[in-house]
Amino acid sequence: MQSGPARSKPSASAEDAPVVTYVQQLLEQAVALKASDLHFEPYEHHYRVRMRVDGELREVASPHMALKDRLASRIKVMSRLDIAEKRLPQDGRMNLGLQNSQRLNLRVSTLTTLFGEKIVVRVLSTDLAKLNLEHLGYNHADKQKLLHAIQKSHGLVLVTGPTGSGKSQSLYACLNLLNRAEVNIATVEDPSEIQLPGINQVNVKERIGLNFATSLRAFLRQDPDILMVGEIRDHETADIAIKASQTGHLVLSTLHTQDAPSALVRLRNMGMASYNLASSISLISAQRLVRRLCVHCRKPMVVSAHLLKELGLQSMSHQATAQHHFYSAEGCSQCYKGYWGRIGLFQLMPITSALQHLILQNASRQELATQAEKEGVCSLRHAGLLQASLGITSLAEVLAHTDVP
Repeated sequence: MQSGPARSKPSASAEDAPVVTYVQQLLEQAVALKASDLHFEPYEHHYRVRMRVDGELREVASPHMALKDRLASRIKVMSRLDIAEKRLPQDGRMNLGLQNSQRLNLRVSTLTTLFGEKIVVRVLSTDLAKLNLEHLGYNHADKQKLLHAIQKSHGLVLVTGPTGSGKSQSLYACLNLLNRAEVNIATVEDPSEIQLPGINQVNVKERIGLNFATSLRAFLRQDPDILMVGEIRDHETADIAIKASQTGHLVLSTLHTQDAPSALVRLRNMGMASYNLASSISLISAQRLVRRLCVHCRKPMVVSAHLLKELGLQSMSHQATAQHHFYSAEGCSQCYKGYWGRIGLFQLMPITSALQHLILQNASRQELATQAEKEGVCSLRHAGLLQASLGITSLAEVLAHTDVP
């Protein structure tokens, strides 16, 4: 049987040595560039390797076409996948040691295309020290709002945003803070990205009926204190999560919405009763990731109050233009096109009594947003302007990743 050796402990022959070395070099390059993903892509007449760095794909290598099958086989062997199966998609994981003694946790996905197997390798950080709110970009006020919500014994805390906006990292940072011997924490994810010691983590397996809702029901029979649901996708999962938060459990989860007020409308459209939303949700945090300006080459720029007004930032025009701290991206040997790394933009909306009243009245997204603004909740666009005025990111990044409030 060919599947046996494919799943055995990875080993390299003399013939494979160049490919083994090449794959190792690419993985180490990905770590050096802080890449989140590596793409191995076969085409009709060429083969390329791309890395996603700071949210953008860039081509880093173009191996000879003759290597495409050997590269695919090497990665599949390392991740305990069946090298004989080239028709169906496969998912696997691997742990890899680097020369600097760092350990890499990698998730591998294969997909057969017209010209061969495309492989995407997700680089998962195992550095728990990075799982803190300051590292993610929370300022003091936002951090205090979040800490107040997650330190309660019950309630639902939601993190919203599009794919790739750092929602999972924020939830992991919260779990890292809450993780202690006195509490029982369980998570269900699709799949789990970071393994946290002391936390019971479950991966969704739809093919056997193990979904978010099924896992949540099982968790509630396991004497939990804190539950984390990777994503609320449907009515059933939302219903169980809300009921769990109302019965003495702290529940953390994510939604795909554009901002915090939209999360309430989304849940209502899923069929959730307004009175349940008003009584269970403690906080909604919307977020985006924007690229950091390179401090070595950023170039000062002056932004007029007229331009800020056109961008929907009238209320902050005077404050921002008075400081003249806006910068543009230039590019140098220390960065990539003027940027290096990313930072979060956050809109944290605690559910106050006034917002609860509006929720019970089935208020529109705009009515909820207006009330939140009266209570000092900063929109994502305004949060971006603050970071841009401090020279941390550029106005171009803020405009690309946020909408007019």
